[in-house]
Amino acid sequence: MNIAAVLSERAREMGAAPAICQRTQLSFSELESAVARFAGLLWEQGARPGDAALIICPMSPALYTALIGCFRAGMIAIFLDPSAGREHIEQCLELMPPRVFIGSPKAHLLRFVSPALRKIPRKIVLGKNLGGTARPLPIESATPSQAAMITFTSGSTGQPKAVARTHAFLLAQHAVLARALVLTPGQCDLTALPIFVLANLASGVTSILPDADLRKPGAIEPEPVLQQIERWKITSAVGSPAFFERLLEPGENMPSLQKIFTGGAPVFPGLLDRLAERSPHAAITAVYGSTEAEPIAEIERREIHPADVERMRNGEGLLTGFPVREIACQVLQNEIVVSGDHVLKGYLHGRGDEETKFAMDGRIWHRTGDLGKFDEHGRLWLLGRVSARIEDALGTLYPFTVECAVSMFPSVRRSAVLSVNGARLLALDADTIPKGLPEALSWASISRLQLCRIPVDRRHNAKVDYPALRKMFQSS
Repeated sequence: MNIAAVLSERAREMGAAPAICQRTQLSFSELESAVARFAGLLWEQGARPGDAALIICPMSPALYTALIGCFRAGMIAIFLDPSAGREHIEQCLELMPPRVFIGSPKAHLLRFVSPALRKIPRKIVLGKNLGGTARPLPIESATPSQAAMITFTSGSTGQPKAVARTHAFLLAQHAVLARALVLTPGQCDLTALPIFVLANLASGVTSILPDADLRKPGAIEPEPVLQQIERWKITSAVGSPAFFERLLEPGENMPSLQKIFTGGAPVFPGLLDRLAERSPHAAITAVYGSTEAEPIAEIERREIHPADVERMRNGEGLLTGFPVREIACQVLQNEIVVSGDHVLKGYLHGRGDEETKFAMDGRIWHRTGDLGKFDEHGRLWLLGRVSARIEDALGTLYPFTVECAVSMFPSVRRSAVLSVNGARLLALDADTIPKGLPEALSWASISRLQLCRIPVDRRHNAKVDYPALRKMFQSS
């Protein structure tokens, strides 16, 4: 079944109820009409089922009109990160050459620097009147295994891998998210993570898109978003840890929030506690997952006991909770592996499968690249990336376990551990080294502490960019 049919059915049920709101408001029926006309525009432009369309547009009503319009037309929507640079764009589009380029006026300026973008035969500039006067297009049929959306991730080689989500995959992901996030029609949700808007639309939930530049969630201006929460009396919110860290900075309360979900990067207990102080009525949940499997596990703040915090403080890693019931999760040779309907079975053209996919017990499993363990209760603990593990004369050290312990010191904004010239170095993004920190980390045998600004990933502004950090210390 085409996922557009599910979204269309929900739109008919919700009618005039608001679907997506940012600076303007779009009802479910208005979104359905705009989607049908945009799909018609794609047809008039010569696009056909099975064609790929590259979409470059910030989170906005226009983005979801274009995306669902592609679904409706039986096309494959492609997303990439233009901030990763021209080489990344060229590599991604070589894997899956699109027939259509859909983007904001600013996005189309990238054609001046990218030969691959200039080669795309058809271009559509997203404006205020999406679809214009195009004749509405009926929903094209789609098989469960038909690709609906492609995004890109990098493997250990640094070469992009194409993550192809089928219609069946998106429907399975919606089902698990709808249950895990307790999505109910009429709910008003502040949504800062793109994929969650689709789950909201399929559940009849109003998505309030943050009035912020989400390309850098760790640098947003919090006041406009806080005003949205107050104006709309928003009851739930979804975003990355960096996004919520920014919302907490002004010190304002968010009393209307009943549910908060945060993930996309490690969620430490300190953030959960600070969110609880500002939103005392909210159930606050940390979600663990990856591009290929979202979600994997989750834990609500009130399920984390003082003994669990002490274990995290003493180097046992980060507690992520029980795996969601829709997924099979094991730890093989210390690595977390998963399988399920919302777990990617393979990459486009099989490129990258040899790194992360294997068959076992008659099913395909995905290697997350994360080290982990189960405790005596069956809860999953995260130990960090396989590639980050340190083996030296002192034994084995999982840097992430140190970073988790350091997060217990409120004055430290971020930390990172790496081996430099055979010595264990702890980098601290802080004004001063907190009193008692060296003694608290005696179990880690850290040789050197260094205050510095720690580089992070572009997408969530929360994951440490270890290659860049290592380069900093090797050049110093």
